[in-house]
Amino acid sequence: MFRYLFAFLLLTHGLIHLMGFVSQWHLTVTTPMTGKTLIPISADVGTLLTRLWLVTCLGFLLALVGYLLRHEGWLAVTACSVSLSQVLIIIYWPDAKAGTLVNVFIATVLGLTYARTHFDQTTDEEAREVLAQPAVRQEVVTEKMLTGLPTPVQQWLTASGVVGHERIHTVRLRQRGLMRTSPNGNWMPTSAEQYFSVDRPGFVWKADVRMMRFLPLAGRDKYVDGRGNMLIKALSVVPVVDAADAKTDQGTLLRYLGEICWFPAAALSPYIAWQPIDDTHAQATMTYKGVTARATFAFDAQHRLVSVSALRYMGGGNKGTLQQWYIPSHAWKTLHGVTIPVKGDVTWQLPTGDFTYYQWEITDIDYNVHDLY
Repeated sequence: MFRYLFAFLLLTHGLIHLMGFVSQWHLTVTTPMTGKTLIPISADVGTLLTRLWLVTCLGFLLALVGYLLRHEGWLAVTACSVSLSQVLIIIYWPDAKAGTLVNVFIATVLGLTYARTHFDQTTDEEAREVLAQPAVRQEVVTEKMLTGLPTPVQQWLTASGVVGHERIHTVRLRQRGLMRTSPNGNWMPTSAEQYFSVDRPGFVWKADVRMMRFLPLAGRDKYVDGRGNMLIKALSVVPVVDAADAKTDQGTLLRYLGEICWFPAAALSPYIAWQPIDDTHAQATMTYKGVTARATFAFDAQHRLVSVSALRYMGGGNKGTLQQWYIPSHAWKTLHGVTIPVKGDVTWQLPTGDFTYYQWEITDIDYNVHDLY
């Protein structure tokens, strides 16, 4: 809805500048401007300014077309048009001052759009670096490679369909879901893209969260070279969360470990060690770049991964505390020959009760990709 309202505003504002041009040339019966200006102008300058009203009109109309077509150049065209418009408004202030409010609003939208564009471009570059990690080994997963793993892990990998397929080195997926920040908080619609590298474990998660249905939050979580960073900005401008410390490193490592459910062959990676627990549980210990964390994987009678749980730091800094972290899966699907969980939750199991803060659904996934799209 906002998109169409903003497009209408660009159109209307541009046509008002056309009226300014027409009025100055006395081409219609439109009530002309009084001709009052803040500074004296000569006839030649007046002619130039009159033409600039038309140029500004055309600029807004061109910006409108670029905006509707989602062409990246619309930001620059609109910025130039707003600047030129405000110069004319200042010169013809007594008659045109009301246009300042419109220009301020358009400039605000431009600033927020630029901030989001810059956020996306920075995150995309980080994601490309993750996908650019070279594959250490190009090989097909065989039954022999599963030897030595706990029985439920072997059964999981076999049932998931990874045997006979090429080992996965990079992953690109899309997900949607609902997020909240407190046990009684409102659910916020979320859409996200995520990119993984396996041989050198890492990921970049880029999310668009709608707070109160209209306030956008831009989120980026990443785990690169053994270090984590969670960044959330309101309107892509105001930092809400910017966590990067040892506790964040542990948390993002555990997140990576839990999310290998979407690319099960990563369970064969040398940085993950497995220990048996019983017929349906096994413990995974991941060690990378000096950080170690453990998680328990649980499987059902069909040898599907049904949950991952671990002690994970909730928050960073001095306030971060170890809490039970639990990821149950609720639905599975076979995509590109691999059976993976496609629906689930993420829950803190706190002394005061369970706090489910994210409900996720995988909508698309691709393996061994080299670009974002």
